[in-house]
Amino acid sequence: MANKRILLVEDDPNFGTVLKDYLSLNDYNVTHAKDGLEGLITFKNGEFDICILDVMMPKKDGFTLAKEIRSSNVDIPIIFLTAKTMKEDVVKGYQSGADDYLNKPFDSEVLLYKIKAILQRKENETSEEENQFEFEVGKFHFDSKLRQLSFQGEPARKLSPKENKLLKLLVLYKNDLLPRELALTKIWRDDNYFTSRSMDVYIAKLRKYLKPDDKVEIVNIHGEGFRLVDE
Repeated sequence: MANKRILLVEDDPNFGTVLKDYLSLNDYNVTHAKDGLEGLITFKNGEFDICILDVMMPKKDGFTLAKEIRSSNVDIPIIFLTAKTMKEDVVKGYQSGADDYLNKPFDSEVLLYKIKAILQRKENETSEEENQFEFEVGKFHFDSKLRQLSFQGEPARKLSPKENKLLKLLVLYKNDLLPRELALTKIWRDDNYFTSRSMDVYIAKLRKYLKPDDKVEIVNIHGEGFRLVDE
């Protein structure tokens, strides 16, 4: 994890300086921006492995900044720092694309553990997504490189690009929760009412394709996302 690049956007100059120095002492390369607007400009002009964003900032708040960062880089991890503890703010944070959330004041070591865990998880996800193309799902064979889904040796069905990406995500999260927001930002690059309804249409199509195997099912986890169950 040494020398990973962190964008820290924090408008409190004292706290921001102390946190930057602490992370730098732990072998991270930290760039500190003083407000949301500076944070966006800095992000667009640099390369970063993770963003740590304060929520309450002048010129551009952390939630808005996170959405704008996500619009240009859907995969970069984001941690929110906030003095707020309202449930609505936590939910809004995750809807804005947060990977994690810390309420001020917080233990600096906890932040270090969160950064390390998130970066490790992202590296594992990237490795799996880039290096694995063929999957067995129940009685189906799925080739994501050729965008083909075949059932017990029958002629393969050619999937559309979005069907293919969505099925691959579901398979990578097989028997686990695929968060709705993750799928929307990765495939549709936005999370709003219209893209959400569009994804539901694609989920319905995939359910139809998988119907020949009654031990394979895409389960809707209300308000959370989907789970591809392969018994």
